Amino acid sequence: MNTTQNRDYDVLVVGAGPTGLLLAGDVAAAGLRVALLEKRTEESKLTRAFAVHARTLEELDARGVADELLQTGARLSDLSIFGAVHVDMSTLPSRFPELLITPQYQTERVLLRRALGAGATLLRGAEVTDLRQDADAVEVDALVDGETVTLRAAYAVGSDGVRSTVRRLLGVDYPGESAISSVMLADVRLDTPPEDVLAVGANKQGFAFMAPYGDGWYRVIAWDHAEQLPDSAPVDFEAMSRLVTSVLDRDHGLHDPRWTSRFHSDERQATRYRVGRVFLAGDAAHCHSPAGGQGMNTGLQDAANLGWKLVAAVRGWAAPGLLDSYQAERHPVGAQVLRTSGGLLRLSIGQTAPLRLARGLAKALGSHLAPLARRGGMEVSGISVSYRDQAPAGSHRLVGDRAADIDLADPGSDADGKAPTRLYEALREGRFVLVGPEGTSSGEGLPADWSDRVVTATAPSLTSEWVLVRPDGYVAWAAENPSTEQAHTGLGAWLGN
Repeated sequence: MNTTQNRDYDVLVVGAGPTGLLLAGDVAAAGLRVALLEKRTEESKLTRAFAVHARTLEELDARGVADELLQTGARLSDLSIFGAVHVDMSTLPSRFPELLITPQYQTERVLLRRALGAGATLLRGAEVTDLRQDADAVEVDALVDGETVTLRAAYAVGSDGVRSTVRRLLGVDYPGESAISSVMLADVRLDTPPEDVLAVGANKQGFAFMAPYGDGWYRVIAWDHAEQLPDSAPVDFEAMSRLVTSVLDRDHGLHDPRWTSRFHSDERQATRYRVGRVFLAGDAAHCHSPAGGQGMNTGLQDAANLGWKLVAAVRGWAAPGLLDSYQAERHPVGAQVLRTSGGLLRLSIGQTAPLRLARGLAKALGSHLAPLARRGGMEVSGISVSYRDQAPAGSHRLVGDRAADIDLADPGSDADGKAPTRLYEALREGRFVLVGPEGTSSGEGLPADWSDRVVTATAPSLTSEWVLVRPDGYVAWAAENPSTEQAHTGLGAWLGN
C-alpha cells in the first residue's frame, strides 16, 4: 500500500455534515488552505434534521446564504413538541422570528456550495485511520481509494458525528446515556397531507412526527412506548402506520415507503472540546434528544464560534487564550441544550403521574403560559445564548451577548462593492465590525495592520456606545464614549497589538 506525503493545509476538517461544511467555508473564505475529509463517497439524501432555528438563520445571514435556504422550506411561528409543549417563535427579537422546516440535505447543499466556492478542498471517500500532533502541527492519516494519504495542518477539527473517529483517536470521553430508543423512521407518500406544515402528536401509546421534503415525500418519525426493539430490527410499516394514525388522531394514508429504519438517540457530551491542536464540534462534541430540533443548530453555532478563532491563530494575531475560549464558551451551551432537550422529551412522553399532570396543566392553562412560551422560544432558538459569563470583570453590559442586527448609516463598501445597510450584511466579510454612533468616524486612528481583521461602520441607533462585534455575531468589546487610548486597548485585546 502506497503512502502519499506532503499534503499541507492550514486546517483539516473531518466530516462534511452541516457543522464541518460551515466551518470549512468560514476558514476558506478567510483565505486559508482547508481540506474537508468525508467518509461518504457521495452526497446523502437521508436526513434526520428538519429544523433551522432563528439564531442559525442569523449566522447563515452573516454568510449571505440565509435567503437561499429560506427558499427551500416552510416557516413556522409556533413549534409543537410531540403535541405536548408549545414554543412561541413569533415574538423573537430577530429578523427571523420563526422556525424554518427544510431537510438537512438542503442545508448541506447550500453550505457545500459556499465552502467549495471559497476554495475548500473536499476529499470524498476519505476514512481517517490515525492522528498525530506535536507543538507545531497535526498529521491525519486517511484511507482514500485504497491508498493511505497523510495530511498535515496547523489545526484539525473533528466534526465527524456521534461515532467520531477523531474523538476516539484523541481518547476523549463521551459520557451520557440513551434518551430514547427504537425510534422508527420512514420516508413515505401520503394520501392526505396534514393541514399544517408539521404534524406532531403524543399520547400514552407513543409519539409521531411528520415533516415534508417539499417534493411530495414526507419523513415520518414514530415511537411505540410498548414495543422497544433493537435498532437492527426491521420496521413493520403497517404497524407503524397504525401507530401514527392513533397518535395523530387522523389517517393520513401512509404508503409507498422508500426507506425505513430504527435509531436510538443518546444524550452525551465530550468532556473536552480541545486536545492540543485538535478540536471537536457538532455531534462529535455533543448529542441530544430530538426534542426541539436543536442538534444540528448547536453544531452549526459551534462552527461559527470556532472558525474565526482558527483564522486568527493561523494568521498569528490571536490573543492568548483565544482558542481555549472555544471550550469555555461552547461546552456550557452544549450542556444547557442537553438539559433543555432532555427535559422537553421527558415532559412530552413521560408516563409518570407528575409528568402526565404537568402536560395536563400546560394544555389547560394555554395562553396563560405565554411568558414561559416566549422564554422557551428564546432558548430553543439559540437567540438567548450568551457568553457573558466568560467576559472579563468590569466589562460593558453588552459584552458576550448576541449582537442585534441593527441598521447601519455609513458602513463603507463590502467585498462586492455594495454598502451593507445592516450589521449582519457587514459581517459577511468574515471580520470584526466596529460600530459607533452616527456622525462619528469609527475608523479614525485605527492601526493600518488591523484593516484585514475589522470593518468599521456607524449606526443611527447608537448614541454613545462603541461596539466591536465578533465575526460570529457576539459583542467582543463595548464602551461609552471611549477615549482613543481606551478604544485601542479594548480593540487590541481582540485584534492584536
